[in-house]
Amino acid sequence: MPNGKGASFEKEFQAIKECLEELCRETKAVTVLLIDKAGQLITSAGNVSSIDVPSFATLSAADFAATSNLADLIGEHDFSTLFHQGVHKSIYVSLIADRVILAVIFTKETTLGLVRIKVKKTAEKLSELFGKIFETLESEYAGTVDDEFISEAETEIDSLFE
Repeated sequence: MPNGKGASFEKEFQAIKECLEELCRETKAVTVLLIDKAGQLITSAGNVSSIDVPSFATLSAADFAATSNLADLIGEHDFSTLFHQGVHKSIYVSLIADRVILAVIFTKETTLGLVRIKVKKTAEKLSELFGKIFETLESEYAGTVDDEFISEAETEIDSLFE
């Protein structure tokens, strides 16, 4: 929580990490990754030794951006989940709080149905945690930046994903 200028989110980060570890354990996933929309890894759970994490994070963000454009082409606002099925491993990806990407890599030891149910439960917890974080940041920095600056910054950020 904020302690004057510069909030510390160590407690929230640990709660996020615990959510990912629980999801990984309950789904018997190989790896669970939390990635921002720019393609940067936030944190992970499980075994990441067999994947190139920076490349995976970047490509996951690009995959979501491309799929968002496909959604626009068919008149949908957005697709909030993606699923890629492989012979040995599959990937289930979900957008959380419209800001971060949750990717679950799993084998045939588990089912897509279980992964979907557990991801939905985890997404609710993560959305709440991110909501608190963004609320704290907004209240801490309220009045320090004018609305015009925020509007211009949001436009610039949005243009990066078009």
